[in-house]
Amino acid sequence: MSKPNVFIIESLDFDDEKSDRFEGKVLSQILKLNGIASEYYYIRTKQELDEIIDKFDESDYRYLHISCHGSPNSLETTLDSVSFEELNTMLSPCLDKKRVFISACEMVNADLAGALIGDSECFSVIGPSEPVSFSDATIFWSSFYHLMFNDNENAMKRKEIKQILEKITDLFDVKVNYYSKSKSLGIKEVKY
Repeated sequence: MSKPNVFIIESLDFDDEKSDRFEGKVLSQILKLNGIASEYYYIRTKQELDEIIDKFDESDYRYLHISCHGSPNSLETTLDSVSFEELNTMLSPCLDKKRVFISACEMVNADLAGALIGDSECFSVIGPSEPVSFSDATIFWSSFYHLMFNDNENAMKRKEIKQILEKITDLFDVKVNYYSKSKSLGIKEVKY
């Protein structure tokens, strides 16, 4: 059985590094302050991403949080671009019964959800549907995890996720896409 903990992978561009905009690192610290176990890794390349995904698989953590730059068809590390197909190859073997949270502009869309959910038993892929500032993203995700774990420290259920997303997307004026597998609909999309 997987552990209800958060595994964070972060990659930024050089300007963000210089400006100390480490959203994932701050999120990890906030989670730990709340007594929520998390692991944080900073990477710069596609090869490092592949290695850290292996560590995620070994950790048996239930929640994967990726903080990076993105585009409608790729994840961007500091030095490399990773297509959704490549990301799927790396991630799908370790996503069964897990949830993926992505803090990246323009990346969380039907193509990404189809790649990650379609080839695994991943429960959901959730992330912003439009650009979000670093400060807003950090506060948004910190609030999300805080509320989720206060509600139930052992599991994130679909109904509670939706309720909390409804509240905090309005509060922080952040637009979010939520994709999950549905028995009758295939991959289901909900926008908040």
